[in-house]
Amino acid sequence: MQDDHEHDHDHNHGHHDHDTHSEHGHSHGLVDESIIRSKEGVKAVSISLAVLLAASLIQVGIFSITNSVSLLADVIHNFGDALTAVPLAIAFLLRNKVAEKYSGYFVVGAIFISACVAGYTAFDRLIHPHMVSHLYALIAAGIIGFLGNEIAAVIRLRAGKHLNSPALIADGDHARVDGLVSLSVVASGILVALGSQIADPVIGLLMTALILRITWQSYETIRNV
Repeated sequence: MQDDHEHDHDHNHGHHDHDTHSEHGHSHGLVDESIIRSKEGVKAVSISLAVLLAASLIQVGIFSITNSVSLLADVIHNFGDALTAVPLAIAFLLRNKVAEKYSGYFVVGAIFISACVAGYTAFDRLIHPHMVSHLYALIAAGIIGFLGNEIAAVIRLRAGKHLNSPALIADGDHARVDGLVSLSVVASGILVALGSQIADPVIGLLMTALILRITWQSYETIRNV
């Protein structure tokens, strides 16, 4: 009986889920029902988020010594992905879509405020340049961000294909793109090493714009549910 119910539920919601994720891709603030229903889906998301959180914490430590705003923006971006654990936990434990929706708004709001801080810091660095130091560590931080996102992508894509979940596959594709964003931190370190200190705040501003775009898409996803 349970399998029949799940099959019917999948059939009724499959088209809606596909449309939602084809339009918005990835959301920081809402968890797809096909993931919530599956223990394997929850496990895949939880493990990948733990990997992203670990990578972000390492990046925070490196940021404290490099003073790089491009790294700050990448940290915020990766923490934003890790924060999806909040609505996931609420949705799975409480089975309450209203609570999940409001927790999603909280996550999006936190990311928006953090992105504004990163943007302000990057703009201030353009006007009042600061030396970026420990460039080898900065480059290593970008590589760590890339590897964290790539591992998360592999976990989500494997589970998504196994569960036939468009939501998990979309999350996996998004994490893979995030890995490329982290490589911009590597580019920043190389350009600064070549003598272009302005490259760091410029890349920081570009990454902030990307975070704001994702934040808006996430807000739209939650609002339309």
